[in-house]
Amino acid sequence: MDVVLRRGLMVALHRAVSSRFRFPALRAAPLGACRTKKTWPVRFSQEELRKRLTPMQFHVTQERGTESAFTGEFALHKDDGTYTCVVCGAQLFSSNTKFDSGSGWPSFFDLMKEESVSVSDDFSYGMHRVEITCSQCGAHLGHLFDDGPKPSGKRYCINSASLAFQAKDTTTTTSSSSSAAEDGAAGSSASDVKTEL
Repeated sequence: MDVVLRRGLMVALHRAVSSRFRFPALRAAPLGACRTKKTWPVRFSQEELRKRLTPMQFHVTQERGTESAFTGEFALHKDDGTYTCVVCGAQLFSSNTKFDSGSGWPSFFDLMKEESVSVSDDFSYGMHRVEITCSQCGAHLGHLFDDGPKPSGKRYCINSASLAFQAKDTTTTTSSSSSAAEDGAAGSSASDVKTEL
């Protein structure tokens, strides 16, 4: 009886995973995602977002997709300024907290404001990760890991497609990062390859 039950469960799991690739509506949230917040302060229609965003931006932010490593616009970006949510424009990260993690995705060791993002458990693809979403519009940004440089020890691993950039001369806010935080970022090793998004 156990063999029959196990086989039935395996077939059901196979059908569920396979159907995600045949039916676009099921592709929006990977199996195992645990998003708890259903409404966001800023909302946009899917039609508006499809017109305004590139296909990759839409896939990443609305369907919780991931761009390939080392292909994103901001992976090797070094200009001074502020990284904002590509969907709603909320300020997320300062260039002062960006560091080269060697992962192929933009990485930051701190947020501009603690309330800039929402975090939730993500059990998709057979692993546990912490998903990061914009706290204003719910756009998927990437994932949070505990292997970043000092002082925070955090690594916000973000898809370039979920970000927009405001150069320092057009940014009206100032960074709250300390020079000690910058020293921590400069000391991180680019040779440590990380697993990501």
